Amino acid sequence: MRYNTELGLLLAPFILGSAVLVVLPVLLTLVLAFMEYDALSAPVWSGLQNFVTIFRREVFWTAVWNSLAYVGMAAPLQLLGALALALLLHPQRYGVRQYRVSAYLPSVIPDVAYALIWLWIFNPLYGPLNKVLGGIGLPQPAWLVDADTALLSLVIMSAFRIGEGMMILIAALQLIPTDYFQAGALDGGNRWQLFRFITWPLLTPWLLLLFIRDILLSAQSSFVPVFMMTEGGPGYATTLLPYLIYEEAFNHLRLGHAASMMLILLVAIGLLLWLIYRLVGGWGYTDEI
Repeated sequence: MRYNTELGLLLAPFILGSAVLVVLPVLLTLVLAFMEYDALSAPVWSGLQNFVTIFRREVFWTAVWNSLAYVGMAAPLQLLGALALALLLHPQRYGVRQYRVSAYLPSVIPDVAYALIWLWIFNPLYGPLNKVLGGIGLPQPAWLVDADTALLSLVIMSAFRIGEGMMILIAALQLIPTDYFQAGALDGGNRWQLFRFITWPLLTPWLLLLFIRDILLSAQSSFVPVFMMTEGGPGYATTLLPYLIYEEAFNHLRLGHAASMMLILLVAIGLLLWLIYRLVGGWGYTDEI
């Protein structure tokens, strides 16, 4: 009884914070999605009119397509990058800790500072990326000011924040008994076969967890780089749903429309996660013996 009480007290700040910062805003969003509200007058019930209006707007579907393209490129790239670094930096050898710290560092840089760093890197005139490309005779794109490369620039930027995933996978690799690899090597297995038949199956639950996390972060945390670096441009090339929701709510004071878009985003993420669950056939592991 005492243990349960102490455990409840320890969890109380987290539960209270989650209720105030997550549950309450979700409930308010659910209500506002069916209301006409501009923050200046009392909200008026409008039923499904908000959804009808936003479905008729071309910019909404542009933002949906951009968001799908961004998530479809960023999430797999982050997962593969984290896996590659984990496999490379997992073995204990001289200097590996310094490499791990270097790979983890971009994950702890504040979002605004990280966006400003990449704004300098992608500068087409004096940015270091184009200087390197020009030095080896490759084309020097206009990155953020070219509609063909702007969204790709955001994907490249996101691909370097893989430190957390790398550390999680390193921890997972350390949990795999070395006896499995020794037995596989005695049976004549090469490195690829050991990875294919031992490492990969045992890492599947971790990889699925990270993939889901990367999808959630890519879908929801793209606001800061878009706001700081492109403001949705050029044209609407980098207008993603989080930025469009911000525009609707704070620039145009159409909070009802913004709440409707947020509700659609949450439902879409839920459906995507359910689809992944169905395709994988579970969470990547089984309790059956």
